[in-house]
Amino acid sequence: MPADLAVIGLGPLGLPLAQAAVAAGIPTVGYKTGREPGSLSPAELRRMLSGGFRHAVGPAELGRVRTAVICAPAPRAADGGVDLGQVETAARTLGPRLRPHTTVILESPVLPGTTEDFLRPLLEEGSGLRAGRDFHLAYSPSRVDPGNRAFTPANTPKVIGGLTPACTESAAAFYGRLTDKVVRARGTREAEAVQLLETNYRHVNIALVNEMAVLCHDLGVDLWDVIRCAETKPFGFQAFRPGPGVGGHAVPQDLIGRAGRGLRMVELARQVNDQMPRYVVQRAAALLNEHGKSARGARVLLLGVAYKPDLGDQQGTPAREIAVRLMELGASLSYHDPYVPSWSVLDRPVPRADSLYEAAADADLTILLQQHRTYDLQGLSVKAQLLLDTRGATPTGAAHRL
Repeated sequence: MPADLAVIGLGPLGLPLAQAAVAAGIPTVGYKTGREPGSLSPAELRRMLSGGFRHAVGPAELGRVRTAVICAPAPRAADGGVDLGQVETAARTLGPRLRPHTTVILESPVLPGTTEDFLRPLLEEGSGLRAGRDFHLAYSPSRVDPGNRAFTPANTPKVIGGLTPACTESAAAFYGRLTDKVVRARGTREAEAVQLLETNYRHVNIALVNEMAVLCHDLGVDLWDVIRCAETKPFGFQAFRPGPGVGGHAVPQDLIGRAGRGLRMVELARQVNDQMPRYVVQRAAALLNEHGKSARGARVLLLGVAYKPDLGDQQGTPAREIAVRLMELGASLSYHDPYVPSWSVLDRPVPRADSLYEAAADADLTILLQQHRTYDLQGLSVKAQLLLDTRGATPTGAAHRL
């Protein structure tokens, strides 16, 4: 069966899109752009294959679809910008095979202007076609929230911005097959800026509450009680909670080097959030000292090394830096995570605890980094000698909270 859709990039953005398309009855072919994190369970893969999904045998299959969506990773570059290497690879692969009347949509997290100034020339050069005249070109910010069962592609509004009004309508017609609501932006730059605003909104607010966590600890104030009370306000406030750092695939984008200036608040937020792993280790060392123990030689158990609850994805997880810093202090580490069967730090395997409660009872300090639903935090707080809770998940008074 010929595919109707090509998803280029089968990582954390592309796989959910491919799953949603198959569920909507759209024959879909997937094409990898490189080493992409993201995987399917055997049951999920069987469902997709039976629904019409298949992996592309070669790039020639990209030229036989009506719609191609580029979901290649666009991580933070060493200079603070966005690494468009895999987006470029996708464009150079698709371009020579692009046919007239195809709709091309970019979903990768990029800065405003990328679709028109970066992607468009690559596609036009490779195909000999003109965007907006011979083929449709649009941008749609990905709104994937891994593990979220309440909001799926079907009930999450999709923002579309096309190079021309006709491009917008073509992309909207495609996404209208997947979601209940399509929101049209004025153009590609506005749609790209939506992604920028949504990502940075999260990082800035997390940074604020992370700073509040440090301040409240210094003042002897229970931040978690402060948040509990503040979130009763029915307007003008949305509750965010502190943590050991910010992980995931959506990196803060401060626009440094573009538009003549950067987003200073976003840059400051990034600095604050980047300091949280160091702060967690400082708190851990202080707790050990308060109980007559040194970090050197201490047995430390890390709970939950993935970046998000109930997932095994380790992209950007703060657990890695925390582990490195504890190792530098001379601590002896072990970890437990029901979704991560093996874990290495600095190319050294970290021992995995088989029995959670026995490991917590044996450890000098247990640090809860991620709140997986399988954890019995009440029981854990009883078994652990010392428990540092970076998520505010344990019962009040049962652990030392961040």
